[in-house]
Amino acid sequence: PKYRKRVLTGQVSLRLRDILRQIALEHEVHIITGKIASDHVHMFVSYRPIESISKIVQYLKGTSSRVMLAEFAHLRKQFWGRHLW
Repeated sequence: PKYRKRVLTGQVSLRLRDILRQIALEHEVHIITGKIASDHVHMFVSYRPIESISKIVQYLKGTSSRVMLAEFAHLRKQFWGRHLW
């Protein structure tokens, strides 16, 4: 998260994992490995060569940020300005 705040724990972490998997499935991105730490996310992905990595990251960060801020009120208070990442 922005400013490396340790907020990706418990239910937030589980929900983020599900959201990232769903976004990857929709955009035909295969997540080989991934780890959600308390303040950052690591992902090793495989994608089609016609896609750019910047677009894939845009999909993952943009959609996950919107959903997470909509579902968890305490994140909206910590990350004002609608910026989770």
